[in-house]
Amino acid sequence: MLARVKPPSLQVDDLHLELRRSARRSTMQITVERDGKLVLSAPLGVDEAALRAFVIEKRFWIYTKLAEKQRLQHQVPRKEFVGGEGFLYLGRSHRLKLVDEQEGPLKLTAGRFCLRRDALPAAREHFIRWYSERAKSWLSNRVADYRSRMEVSPAGVKVQDLGYRWGSCGKGDWLWFHWKTILLPARIAEYVVVHEIAHLHEPHHTQAFWLRVERAMPDYVQRKAWLAEHGMVVEGL
Repeated sequence: MLARVKPPSLQVDDLHLELRRSARRSTMQITVERDGKLVLSAPLGVDEAALRAFVIEKRFWIYTKLAEKQRLQHQVPRKEFVGGEGFLYLGRSHRLKLVDEQEGPLKLTAGRFCLRRDALPAAREHFIRWYSERAKSWLSNRVADYRSRMEVSPAGVKVQDLGYRWGSCGKGDWLWFHWKTILLPARIAEYVVVHEIAHLHEPHHTQAFWLRVERAMPDYVQRKAWLAEHGMVVEGL
Protein backbone atom coordinates (compact mmCIF):
# COMPACT_ATOMS: atom_id res chain seq x y z
CA MET A 1 0.00 0.00 0.00
CA LEU A 2 1.46 3.36 -1.04
CA ALA A 3 2.06 5.91 1.70
CA ARG A 4 0.13 9.11 1.37
CA VAL A 5 2.42 12.00 0.46
CA LYS A 6 1.83 15.08 2.56
CA PRO A 7 1.62 18.37 0.64
CA PRO A 8 4.51 20.83 1.22
CA SER A 9 3.94 23.21 4.10
CA LEU A 10 5.39 26.20 5.88
CA GLN A 11 5.48 26.89 9.63
CA VAL A 12 5.68 30.54 10.71
CA ASP A 13 5.53 30.84 14.50
CA ASP A 14 2.17 29.26 15.43
CA LEU A 15 0.77 29.39 11.88
CA HIS A 16 0.89 26.25 9.75
CA LEU A 17 0.24 26.81 6.05
CA GLU A 18 -0.12 24.34 3.21
CA LEU A 19 2.10 25.52 0.35
CA ARG A 20 0.78 25.37 -3.21
CA ARG A 21 3.14 26.49 -5.96
CA SER A 22 2.14 27.11 -9.57
CA ALA A 23 3.99 28.21 -12.68
CA ARG A 24 0.85 30.10 -13.69
CA ARG A 25 0.98 32.30 -10.59
CA SER A 26 2.64 35.71 -10.51
CA THR A 27 1.69 36.76 -6.96
CA MET A 28 1.39 35.25 -3.49
CA GLN A 29 -1.96 34.75 -1.80
CA ILE A 30 -3.14 33.38 1.55
CA THR A 31 -6.51 31.66 1.80
CA VAL A 32 -8.29 30.72 5.02
CA GLU A 33 -10.47 27.77 4.02
CA ARG A 34 -13.80 27.06 5.64
CA ASP A 35 -12.32 24.47 8.03
CA GLY A 36 -9.68 26.97 9.17
CA LYS A 37 -6.87 25.44 7.09
CA LEU A 38 -4.36 28.02 5.82
CA VAL A 39 -3.19 27.80 2.22
CA LEU A 40 -0.30 29.84 0.82
CA SER A 41 -0.34 29.98 -2.99
CA ALA A 42 2.86 31.19 -4.62
CA PRO A 43 4.83 31.24 -7.91
CA LEU A 44 7.47 28.57 -8.39
CA GLY A 45 10.50 30.83 -7.96
CA VAL A 46 9.70 32.45 -4.61
CA ASP A 47 12.21 31.44 -1.93
CA GLU A 48 11.34 30.53 1.66
CA ALA A 49 12.51 33.85 3.11
CA ALA A 50 10.09 35.74 0.87
CA LEU A 51 7.28 33.33 1.75
CA ARG A 52 7.89 33.84 5.46
CA ALA A 53 8.02 37.63 5.10
CA PHE A 54 4.70 37.58 3.27
CA VAL A 55 3.05 35.49 5.98
CA ILE A 56 4.39 37.78 8.72
CA GLU A 57 3.07 40.81 6.82
CA LYS A 58 -0.39 39.21 6.62
CA ARG A 59 -0.35 37.71 10.12
CA PHE A 60 -2.87 40.12 11.69
CA TRP A 61 -5.30 39.52 8.82
CA ILE A 62 -4.90 35.73 9.24
CA TYR A 63 -5.59 35.84 13.00
CA THR A 64 -8.66 38.01 12.40
CA LYS A 65 -10.09 35.58 9.84
CA LEU A 66 -9.40 32.55 12.03
CA ALA A 67 -11.12 34.22 14.98
CA GLU A 68 -14.17 35.06 12.85
CA LYS A 69 -14.49 31.47 11.64
CA GLN A 70 -14.13 30.07 15.16
CA ARG A 71 -16.81 32.46 16.43
CA LEU A 72 -19.24 31.46 13.69
CA GLN A 73 -18.60 27.74 14.17
CA HIS A 74 -19.51 27.99 17.85
CA GLN A 75 -22.78 29.69 17.00
CA VAL A 76 -24.12 26.78 14.92
CA PRO A 77 -26.01 24.18 16.99
CA ARG A 78 -26.68 20.71 15.64
CA LYS A 79 -30.22 19.97 14.56
CA GLU A 80 -32.34 17.87 16.93
CA PHE A 81 -35.17 17.08 14.46
CA VAL A 82 -37.96 18.01 16.84
CA GLY A 83 -41.33 19.51 15.95
CA GLY A 84 -41.18 23.25 15.31
CA GLU A 85 -37.45 23.28 14.54
CA GLY A 86 -36.49 25.44 11.57
CA PHE A 87 -34.71 24.12 8.46
CA LEU A 88 -33.38 26.34 5.70
CA TYR A 89 -34.21 26.02 2.01
CA LEU A 90 -32.98 28.76 -0.36
CA GLY A 91 -32.53 31.11 2.57
CA ARG A 92 -35.99 30.67 4.11
CA SER A 93 -36.61 28.79 7.33
CA HIS A 94 -39.37 26.15 7.29
CA ARG A 95 -40.66 24.59 10.50
CA LEU A 96 -40.53 20.83 10.96
CA LYS A 97 -43.74 18.89 11.54
CA LEU A 98 -43.67 15.24 12.60
CA VAL A 99 -46.41 13.16 11.01
CA ASP A 100 -47.56 9.57 11.43
CA GLU A 101 -48.33 8.91 7.77
CA GLN A 102 -47.34 10.32 4.39
CA GLU A 103 -46.17 8.88 1.09
CA GLY A 104 -42.45 9.59 1.53
CA PRO A 105 -40.25 10.02 4.60
CA LEU A 106 -39.74 13.77 4.04
CA LYS A 107 -41.71 16.43 2.17
CA LEU A 108 -41.92 20.21 1.98
CA THR A 109 -45.59 21.09 1.80
CA ALA A 110 -47.57 24.21 2.69
CA GLY A 111 -44.38 25.89 3.89
CA ARG A 112 -43.44 23.13 6.37
CA PHE A 113 -41.08 20.19 6.30
CA CYS A 114 -43.06 17.07 7.15
CA LEU A 115 -41.05 14.12 8.46
CA ARG A 116 -42.60 10.75 9.14
CA ARG A 117 -42.03 9.65 12.73
CA ASP A 118 -40.72 6.24 11.72
CA ALA A 119 -38.02 8.04 9.69
CA LEU A 120 -36.62 9.92 12.71
CA PRO A 121 -33.63 7.59 13.28
CA ALA A 122 -32.35 8.47 9.80
CA ALA A 123 -33.67 12.07 9.73
CA ARG A 124 -30.34 13.66 8.82
CA GLU A 125 -29.85 11.28 5.89
CA HIS A 126 -33.36 12.00 4.61
CA PHE A 127 -32.74 15.74 4.75
CA ILE A 128 -29.38 15.42 2.96
CA ARG A 129 -30.99 13.31 0.24
CA TRP A 130 -33.86 15.79 -0.14
CA TYR A 131 -31.50 18.80 -0.24
CA SER A 132 -29.15 17.07 -2.71
CA GLU A 133 -31.95 16.30 -5.16
CA ARG A 134 -33.26 19.89 -5.05
CA ALA A 135 -29.74 21.30 -5.30
CA LYS A 136 -28.94 19.25 -8.42
CA SER A 137 -32.03 20.57 -10.22
CA TRP A 138 -31.79 24.20 -9.04
CA LEU A 139 -28.04 24.54 -9.63
CA SER A 140 -28.24 22.90 -13.07
CA ASN A 141 -30.84 25.48 -14.08
CA ARG A 142 -28.67 28.35 -12.85
CA VAL A 143 -25.64 26.97 -14.72
CA ALA A 144 -27.78 26.81 -17.86
CA ASP A 145 -28.73 30.47 -17.33
CA TYR A 146 -25.07 31.57 -17.30
CA ARG A 147 -23.32 29.19 -19.70
CA SER A 148 -23.83 31.28 -22.85
CA ARG A 149 -23.32 34.59 -21.04
CA MET A 150 -19.99 33.39 -19.61
CA GLU A 151 -19.02 31.45 -22.75
CA VAL A 152 -18.57 28.03 -21.16
CA SER A 153 -19.70 24.49 -21.88
CA PRO A 154 -19.49 22.63 -18.56
CA ALA A 155 -19.79 18.85 -18.66
CA GLY A 156 -22.53 19.00 -16.04
CA VAL A 157 -23.32 19.53 -12.38
CA LYS A 158 -22.58 17.16 -9.51
CA VAL A 159 -23.73 17.59 -5.91
CA GLN A 160 -22.17 15.99 -2.87
CA ASP A 161 -20.57 16.76 0.48
CA LEU A 162 -17.48 18.83 -0.35
CA GLY A 163 -16.39 19.28 3.24
CA TYR A 164 -15.66 22.96 3.78
CA ARG A 165 -15.98 24.08 0.16
CA TRP A 166 -19.10 25.48 -1.44
CA GLY A 167 -18.03 24.43 -4.89
CA SER A 168 -15.23 23.12 -7.04
CA CYS A 169 -14.34 23.10 -10.72
CA GLY A 170 -13.25 19.52 -11.36
CA LYS A 171 -11.47 17.64 -14.10
CA GLY A 172 -13.30 17.35 -17.37
CA ASP A 173 -15.06 20.71 -16.79
CA TRP A 174 -17.50 19.26 -14.27
CA LEU A 175 -18.94 21.72 -11.75
CA TRP A 176 -19.20 20.34 -8.21
CA PHE A 177 -21.32 21.93 -5.49
CA HIS A 178 -21.88 21.17 -1.83
CA TRP A 179 -25.46 20.07 -1.17
CA LYS A 180 -25.64 22.80 1.49
CA THR A 181 -25.53 25.42 -1.26
CA ILE A 182 -29.31 24.98 -1.56
CA LEU A 183 -29.69 26.23 2.03
CA LEU A 184 -28.28 29.65 1.06
CA PRO A 185 -30.47 32.52 -0.14
CA ALA A 186 -31.01 32.18 -3.90
CA ARG A 187 -28.92 35.24 -4.79
CA ILE A 188 -25.99 33.92 -2.73
CA ALA A 189 -26.23 30.40 -4.17
CA GLU A 190 -26.26 32.04 -7.60
CA TYR A 191 -22.97 33.78 -6.74
CA VAL A 192 -21.45 30.37 -5.91
CA VAL A 193 -22.54 29.18 -9.37
CA VAL A 194 -20.98 32.17 -11.15
CA HIS A 195 -17.80 31.82 -9.08
CA GLU A 196 -17.31 28.18 -10.12
CA ILE A 197 -18.20 28.84 -13.76
CA ALA A 198 -15.52 31.57 -13.86
CA HIS A 199 -12.98 28.95 -12.78
CA LEU A 200 -13.56 27.15 -16.08
CA HIS A 201 -11.69 30.09 -17.65
CA GLU A 202 -9.38 31.12 -14.81
CA PRO A 203 -8.18 28.45 -12.33
CA HIS A 204 -6.89 30.98 -9.79
CA HIS A 205 -8.36 34.03 -8.07
CA THR A 206 -6.49 36.47 -10.29
CA GLN A 207 -7.65 39.90 -11.39
CA ALA A 208 -8.82 38.31 -14.65
CA PHE A 209 -10.93 35.85 -12.66
CA TRP A 210 -12.71 38.56 -10.66
CA LEU A 211 -13.30 40.61 -13.82
CA ARG A 212 -15.12 37.63 -15.34
CA VAL A 213 -17.23 37.29 -12.21
CA GLU A 214 -18.01 41.01 -12.22
CA ARG A 215 -19.05 41.01 -15.87
CA ALA A 216 -21.56 38.25 -15.18
CA MET A 217 -22.64 39.57 -11.77
CA PRO A 218 -21.90 43.29 -11.21
CA ASP A 219 -22.89 43.17 -7.51
CA TYR A 220 -20.78 40.09 -6.74
CA VAL A 221 -18.79 41.95 -4.04
CA GLN A 222 -21.87 42.30 -1.82
CA ARG A 223 -22.87 38.66 -2.36
CA LYS A 224 -19.32 37.47 -1.70
CA ALA A 225 -19.19 39.49 1.53
CA TRP A 226 -22.52 38.03 2.71
CA LEU A 227 -21.26 34.50 2.10
CA ALA A 228 -18.01 35.16 3.96
CA GLU A 229 -19.85 36.59 6.97
CA HIS A 230 -22.92 34.36 7.18
CA GLY A 231 -22.16 31.24 5.17
CA MET A 232 -21.11 29.03 8.06
CA VAL A 233 -24.38 29.64 9.89
CA VAL A 234 -26.15 27.23 7.52
CA GLU A 235 -23.96 24.32 8.57
CA GLY A 236 -25.81 23.08 11.64
CA LEU A 237 -27.63 20.11 10.08
